[in-house]
Amino acid sequence: QVTLVESGGGLVQAGGSLRLSCAASGSIDRIGVMAWHRQAPGKQREVVAAITSRAITSSESTNYADSVKGRFTISRDNAKNTVYLQMNSLKPEDTGIYYCYVNVRTILTGWNDFWGQGTQVTVSS
Repeated sequence: QVTLVESGGGLVQAGGSLRLSCAASGSIDRIGVMAWHRQAPGKQREVVAAITSRAITSSESTNYADSVKGRFTISRDNAKNTVYLQMNSLKPEDTGIYYCYVNVRTILTGWNDFWGQGTQVTVSS
């Protein structure tokens, strides 16, 4: 089994920054796409940013929701099985629960999707 542990959420004023981390552990053979999703109050969960694996696609690429382009940066440390989300120039509309997503190939079960427990990000105006 695979476990994701998130950290880095909190309360910040508009214009501030936060850095989220998500570390995967367990019976990991290989990690594919890593991503961050968020769910704002009363809204559906949406993808914020995603990053592919150089080991899978021969290059590492990133994608962002239009609402966060130029403000958020997703990155990964493959040696640590960790994905990060650097969030700058935060706005009140960035408030929500942020969930880490990882596509993992385990030794026994092949490719599966795993989610973190979620971390609260609150941006005050």
